[in-house]
Amino acid sequence: MSNIHPSAIVEDGANIAKNVTIGPFSIIGAKVTIGEGTTIDSHCVIEGDTTIGKNNQIFSHAVLGTIPQDLKYNGESVQLIIGDNNKIREFTLFNPGTIGGGSVTKIGDNNLFMGYVHVAHDCIIGDNCIFANVATLAGHVEVEDNVVVGGLSAIHQFCKLGTQSMLGGGSIVVQDIPPFCNTEGNRATIRGLNLTGLRRRLKNREDINEIKKGYKELFESGKPLQDTAKELLENSDNIYVKQLAKFIIETKRGIPFTRK
Repeated sequence: MSNIHPSAIVEDGANIAKNVTIGPFSIIGAKVTIGEGTTIDSHCVIEGDTTIGKNNQIFSHAVLGTIPQDLKYNGESVQLIIGDNNKIREFTLFNPGTIGGGSVTKIGDNNLFMGYVHVAHDCIIGDNCIFANVATLAGHVEVEDNVVVGGLSAIHQFCKLGTQSMLGGGSIVVQDIPPFCNTEGNRATIRGLNLTGLRRRLKNREDINEIKKGYKELFESGKPLQDTAKELLENSDNIYVKQLAKFIIETKRGIPFTRK
């Protein structure tokens, strides 16, 4: 049995699972699906073809699924898909995809979106990420698992943030951020490895040592970046070093680092 406040508006056709709570004055559109155990506080607006998984917490004044902020959008059928166990705080705005970007904005599980975070059209976000207050993602941004984005940061369209990377507050990102790296500034550049995150998630200290060696080869040796990445991908036996090298080889927007 769901708990829906009498002042909430749930349009006919909405698919509301058991044990869902919908607070006062919230509006749920006809194409919305909400999974079990999800809580929606007061004054939220959830529209469009939006699917929300289980056990999410959606706080007051969140707006999810309204049409993309893209002038090319012309009423096409597009989606917003949100996984399980996410915390979506006050005044957040998530838009669905566009035809030009695959028609889907997709968010994984166990993420924290603090107040005023914007996730624009066609973004793909993994699991276990943290977006601090007023983090802003333009369209077509991809964020891998376990990424931390500092407050008041802006990420340019089509950029990609690699797994376990960390972006400092107030940063402007216009290029791809490799896995395991700390990045900050306007324009953001790599400042070192996210060693705190690595120590929390990798049990084998030798893996961290190998990542350190790979990082030094890539960014401190003075060798051409792409050539070095290809050498590491071919010669390293460490899965994390290979992951870092592969990301650099496949980058489409370039890697922001200052050669020493």
